[in-house]
Amino acid sequence: MCLSPACGAWYSSDYTDARFWSWRVSDHALFRPQQRLPAVTQTQLGAELGDILEISHSKFQAQVKEDAEVIKAEVAKGTFDNPQGLVGLEYEFYATTGGTTTNQNGKSSDLQQGTLRRIPRRTLSFIGFEKELGLHNAEMSTTPQPLNEHGIEAQQAEIKSRLAAARKPIHANNMRLVSDGLWTIPPSGETAREYLTDSIEDGGLTIATNMSDSTRYHAMGNTETPTSERLEASHVSLETDTVMPESLITSIQPHYQVPNPEALPSYFRYAVRLAGPLLALGVNSPFFPPSLYDDDVSAQTVINDAWMSHRIKVFETSLNTDQVRKVRFPEEFDTVEEAIDNIVADRTIVPMPVERGERFDDKFAYFRRKHGTYWRWIRPVFGGATQSSANARIEFRPLPGQPTLRDAIAFQTVFAGALEHLHSSQHPVRRLDWNAAKNNFYAAVRDGIDADLTWMTAEGRITTDIETIYEELFSAARSGLQAQGLQDEQVRQYITPLRDRVRTRMTPARWKHQMASDRISDGETLRQAILDTQRAYLNQQAKTFLSGKLTDWDIWPPPAPEDPGIPPWDFRPSVALRFQDVYVPSVFCLVASAWPSCGAVKRAPSSTHRSDTWTSPVVGDTLPHHRHSFEVLCGFNVSMGILFSTAL
Repeated sequence: MCLSPACGAWYSSDYTDARFWSWRVSDHALFRPQQRLPAVTQTQLGAELGDILEISHSKFQAQVKEDAEVIKAEVAKGTFDNPQGLVGLEYEFYATTGGTTTNQNGKSSDLQQGTLRRIPRRTLSFIGFEKELGLHNAEMSTTPQPLNEHGIEAQQAEIKSRLAAARKPIHANNMRLVSDGLWTIPPSGETAREYLTDSIEDGGLTIATNMSDSTRYHAMGNTETPTSERLEASHVSLETDTVMPESLITSIQPHYQVPNPEALPSYFRYAVRLAGPLLALGVNSPFFPPSLYDDDVSAQTVINDAWMSHRIKVFETSLNTDQVRKVRFPEEFDTVEEAIDNIVADRTIVPMPVERGERFDDKFAYFRRKHGTYWRWIRPVFGGATQSSANARIEFRPLPGQPTLRDAIAFQTVFAGALEHLHSSQHPVRRLDWNAAKNNFYAAVRDGIDADLTWMTAEGRITTDIETIYEELFSAARSGLQAQGLQDEQVRQYITPLRDRVRTRMTPARWKHQMASDRISDGETLRQAILDTQRAYLNQQAKTFLSGKLTDWDIWPPPAPEDPGIPPWDFRPSVALRFQDVYVPSVFCLVASAWPSCGAVKRAPSSTHRSDTWTSPVVGDTLPHHRHSFEVLCGFNVSMGILFSTAL
């Protein structure tokens, strides 16, 4: 989750700096970047923090209020009006060891596979990514594009291009960038607890050792305005002196620029109601690093009590206190002026110094700085480098990083398309009670695709039927995208990754949760099950990130054969035959009317997934699972078809 003051400023990097971090002398050589230490020392950082903490809250707030009036005046003049909607995306990654790791004897080592890595600041600047909270984080932001077929293609092409450019310098450091919701394998030689809590004292101030050198991040842990500095979740508790627990999580954040700021309240109202259903499909953080779990908790208890999006819990408990709840489900507003006033009224944590430049939005630079800590799961944004590019937009923040790029683009596109159609048609779901939308959101946090969701249909009828809800959502996205000129096949391409998740009831969190559960049933410890599951996730992502989708991944049990989630066949089977413990299977399908579609459904090996039974979707019988078994599915016209099978 982006804490950067640049976030929400249409990807402005005005407030970032290029200084490198001073690594501790006590760090093991494995973790030190191969570069000269920077000129900026921790003592200098502490001095800068001291200066920042002396800034007057009241004077800062007075400047914010003045800036808000500037924005309101520009809105009234029509400066923020635009002829069309635009889309953009913030994409956060974390770094791990590359695909090949070796131990001190030069032999391949599984112990370091997928371990978290600190990214040298010089490498980060080379690849054109922005720093984030942790030294392991990297963030890219796409160039805003019109919501049409070429704009969406440009979004995807830009991400591919940026990742391709980053590949060589990243691999030179034996690293890779990972798209995920929450990392679970700490750096080699450290526990997650050590990595997240390690800090030093500098002149009475606490400096997190593994945090980026941004003074803003460090100031949040030293200000009189409290932040939680703790992590609370199911069977997990962590106390820290900084906001480092937030660096556990990564996200994708679609932006949608509304054509007219006066319509912002309506668009925002629909975005609030999309939050639960979209998050339910995107959940991707059922587990924490194993060392963070309580010592006395059993593996099965962790499995049973896991939330599908612990990422939401991490961000809320890391920064909220009983007195100040900065991170929360967003309030609605009736006018654009009210949206601006809500940001002004939000509690200021750190009144950072601001320098006004020559950009258009530097006219309200204090407001933009204040907006950087306006942490709502959906929030309005006002910005623009020039007067002609001035914009009002919605930043959609609930979604974690996704297994593949196609999955991420699907969320960006479905969100924008649905938002456009729901607003233009004034869909009745806008009347769904705000509390129901909030309940949807937190139900999705806990249960993912199994959440109990509530929706209002196009006919104004309340429904809790999952199929009806997503059919309405995808229909809205389809209509919105078609209205922007996309052809049917293009729309299908963008919606299919999420539609397949509904049909197969598979999300990234369920994929992980199911795999870890199976491993624990096979006798693995909680620690080993989580680590092996995460490495399996990384391996699958390495093979499919640029062109695949989650529902292409090996899973157990497989999706029902009538679902289109089984690649590469697309058929409706009428017979399912099982062969087990055979060495050379041979199956022949003969059909009188038409040659049938046949395929052996590949089972994941038992070392990856196991299940005791598999229920045939065709004949309803329960079949035992064995290591050397497979099924053959044949679809054909039952009235005319003849099936012969032999096992040699």
